[in-house]
Amino acid sequence: MPYLLVAPALVSMALLLLYPLIRNVVLSFQQLNRKEFITHETVWIGFDNYTALLGDPDFWTVVVRSVVFTAVNVMLIMAVGTGIGLLLNRLGKKMRLVLSLALVFAWAMPIVASVTVFQWLFDEQFGVANWVMRTLGFSGYEQHNWFETGFSTLVISLLLLVWGSVPFVALNMYAALTTIGSELYEAAKMDGANGWRTFWAVVFPNLKPFFLVTTFLEIIWIFKAFTQIYAMNKGGPDRASETLPVFAYIEGVGQFHYGVAAAVSVLTIVMLVAIMSFYFRLILKQEEQL
Repeated sequence: MPYLLVAPALVSMALLLLYPLIRNVVLSFQQLNRKEFITHETVWIGFDNYTALLGDPDFWTVVVRSVVFTAVNVMLIMAVGTGIGLLLNRLGKKMRLVLSLALVFAWAMPIVASVTVFQWLFDEQFGVANWVMRTLGFSGYEQHNWFETGFSTLVISLLLLVWGSVPFVALNMYAALTTIGSELYEAAKMDGANGWRTFWAVVFPNLKPFFLVTTFLEIIWIFKAFTQIYAMNKGGPDRASETLPVFAYIEGVGQFHYGVAAAVSVLTIVMLVAIMSFYFRLILKQEEQL
């Protein structure tokens, strides 16, 4: 009976996840460019796509960019989300409700709509960012193009991703804080601990599994983020703001190199699995200590 009950979920996962994954791996061993796509010809080339990628400096530039972009994003998301979660725990009921609703609204906003808002904020002619910089007395911000370089484009994408991901961390942080007994805070207060010391001595040890799991989830979500970066500036200018998912999409759909794009996707999955194995070891070690 248990196997019968979980069978529909397993079949759905196999159709929606396992088959596309297997199909993607198969494509990564083929030469599938514009010609093969039109003629429906299957050309097996073994590991050529992988060797070409691993020997391509542009690919490694994108890998480094993706790793750094993910690391900075996750650190900011966890720091800001934790701070807002602590704030929610300290606020009264009315202000907590107002802040919680604001977080939920930000979290629920469709991605393309939020990208459009950020594009307007950093617009050359009517953007709020240029107006703020001019108001503060900075020169050179008359119709300044914030999307002129890949770095500035990634910074704007980073702000968007942080803004959209903080609510998840903050709300879950607040929920986790409710599991800590008030007597622990009282004991820390009697020992003369300030807020910072209380966090490291009381909050962090009790919520260590929460921080591990949440950080792990954020790494996955940011590392595979596509819509926010592609919709912001299509990986430009000159492909200077591409991360691995955007790089795979442009190589496949934009350049008609579907075999190469499949290989990029497989390598991305391998990187995520390596990160997952590291965090799973930490979580298992944490469970053994409990």
